[in-house]
Amino acid sequence: MENRHSMPDARGCRWHYGLVFAALIAALLAVAVLNVATGSVSIPAGRVIRALLGGEGESAEAGIIWKIRLPRALMAALLGGALALSGFLLQTFFANPIAGPFVLGISSGAKLAVALTLVFALRGAGAASSGALIAAAFAGSLLAVGFILLLSRKLKHAATLLVAGIMIGYICSAATEFIVTFADDADIVNLHGWSQGSFSGMSWPGVGAAALAVGIAAAGAFMLSKPIGAYQLGETYARSLGVNIRAFRAALILLASALAATVTAFAGPVSFVGIAVPYLIKRMLNTSKPLAVIPASFLGGAVFCMACDWIARTAFAPTELNISTVTSVFGAPVVIAMMLRRRERP
Repeated sequence: MENRHSMPDARGCRWHYGLVFAALIAALLAVAVLNVATGSVSIPAGRVIRALLGGEGESAEAGIIWKIRLPRALMAALLGGALALSGFLLQTFFANPIAGPFVLGISSGAKLAVALTLVFALRGAGAASSGALIAAAFAGSLLAVGFILLLSRKLKHAATLLVAGIMIGYICSAATEFIVTFADDADIVNLHGWSQGSFSGMSWPGVGAAALAVGIAAAGAFMLSKPIGAYQLGETYARSLGVNIRAFRAALILLASALAATVTAFAGPVSFVGIAVPYLIKRMLNTSKPLAVIPASFLGGAVFCMACDWIARTAFAPTELNISTVTSVFGAPVVIAMMLRRRERP
C-alpha cells in the first residue's frame, strides 16, 4: 500500500522537477540570445543565428558577436553558475542559508593579492582584466582557502570556522588598506574597478580556462551528491552511512572555494548571487536534494548573472554599471525576504 501511494508522489516530483529545469533552460537560452543580440549595436536574432552558424562570414556584426558578446555571455553563465553552486555547498556545510561564497575571506584574499600586484609589480601598467591580475586574484583566493583548511583541522564547529573565516577577511582587508596608502592614483582606480566586479573584456582563452576549472569543481560537487544528502540530515546520520566527516568537510570547503576563487579571479567579487540563487532554486524545486539542486543552482546562477550583465550593459548605455551593483539590487531583497521568512517561523 505504501508503494502505491508513494508512486504518484514520486511521479509528481519528477514532473515538477522537469518543469523547473525546462523553465531554467528556456530562460537561459532567451537571456543568451538577448545578451548577444542587444547592445550599443543591435543585431536582429536572425543574423545572430546566421553568425553563430558561420553564415555572416567576416562581417562587422559577426566580429562583434564572436569576439565580444559571445565570450562575455558564456563567461557570465559559467561564473554565475559557479557562484550559485559554491553558495549551495557552503550553505550545506554551515547549515545556514545566509552563508555565501565570500564569507570565508576568499574575496578579501584575492583583493590583497591584486593590490600587491598593482602596487609593487605592475606599477600602473596593468589592467583589471590582465593575466597578471587574474593569476594574482586566484593565488590570493587559494591562499585564504589554505588558511581555512588548516583551521578546519583544529576547529570542529562550523560556526567557529565561519567566524575564523570572517576574521581572515578582516585581516586581508586591513592589509589591503595599508598597501593602498602607497599606491598611485591609477592603481587605486584599477583596484576599485576590479573590486566592483565586471564581465567585460572576456576572451576565448579565458572562457576555456574558466570552463575547465568550473567544470572540474562542478563535477566533483555532483559526485558528492549522496554524501551531501546524508550530511543535510546531520553528522551522526552521515557517519552511520560511512561518510568520513573530516574528509567530506574539507572536500566541501575546497570545492566551494575553488569555484568562488575562479569567479573572483576572472570577474572580481560578485555579490549576493551565491546566497540568493540557491534559496530561490530550493523554493522552486520545493526540495534540498543535491541531485536536483546542484544542476538547477548552476542553471539558475547562469540565468541570474547573464540577466544582470545585460542590465549592467544596457540600462544606462553607453555607461556600463558594475555587475555587483546590479546583482546587489536584485539579490539583496531576496536575502532580506529569506531572513524575514526564517524569523516568522515558530
